[in-house]
Amino acid sequence: MQHEETYELFQRGRDHLRRGDNAQATVSLEKAKRREPDKASIREALGLAYLRLHRYTEAAAEFEHILDSAPANDYAHYCMGRCLTRLGQEGLAAGHYKMALWLRPEVDYYHEAVEGLSA
Repeated sequence: MQHEETYELFQRGRDHLRRGDNAQATVSLEKAKRREPDKASIREALGLAYLRLHRYTEAAAEFEHILDSAPANDYAHYCMGRCLTRLGQEGLAAGHYKMALWLRPEVDYYHEAVEGLSA
């Protein structure tokens, strides 16, 4: 029963994200994370909500957790790069953008992120 409830919390959080209700998304996603703290999908959604709310340090912590267990997660590298850029750590961000691009070179916005480093 708890798994189903956790999944419902996750889905509710994602629905809020789709509607742009990022603060509301964090409520459901934080509850889901407390129940399943190592679930990457929950951490990713929560990280995105924090990123959109300009809570970059909290967002970075979520993506760092994902990368600790899945270092080849290209999207987590990209999102970590976005967090670090906004925190003024462009050098560290560059490494994450380049890793995302290396892992999935077909993603256009990874190219744009790397090209934006020299701009």
